[in-house]
Amino acid sequence: MTAFWDITPFSWEGVLLCATCGWLLGIERQLRGKPVGIRTAILIVLGTYVFMRLAISLSDNSLDHARVLGQIVTGVGFLGAGVMMARDGQIQGVTSAAVVWLMAGLGMIIAFDYGRQALLLCGFVLFVLVGIDKVETTFSALRKGVHKHWKEKRKKMEKHAEIKD
Repeated sequence: MTAFWDITPFSWEGVLLCATCGWLLGIERQLRGKPVGIRTAILIVLGTYVFMRLAISLSDNSLDHARVLGQIVTGVGFLGAGVMMARDGQIQGVTSAAVVWLMAGLGMIIAFDYGRQALLLCGFVLFVLVGIDKVETTFSALRKGVHKHWKEKRKKMEKHAEIKD
């Protein structure tokens, strides 16, 4: 008889790793007011972990694992596409969509028992999200075109509206 807390074929370590990676990425997104917050991030990482771990437990055939992996990648791609939208002729949410895709990748990495690697990659993703943003705000040449911040755009639109009045 198995213990009540036994969640085989999953592991509590895997679930906690999923929650940790999801929380770290989700808090960064939520603090910036982006569409993917803490709960969503945790659920994306955990969901991909659950599907992949279940596939691993049901079959010893690596071809079946590859099929599940491919379906997750495709399905999460559609989920990420739903995060993107066009506003004033410019596409918004591409970074959030990419982060959704990476969250799913982290869940799959954890499902294959590469927890340390998942944490390292999660840290690197945070570096990209926070560190590159700091570089972009430091150098004005990097804030041209579609990479211009919305605050600057709003100021210009407000000035334009005042001129018309």
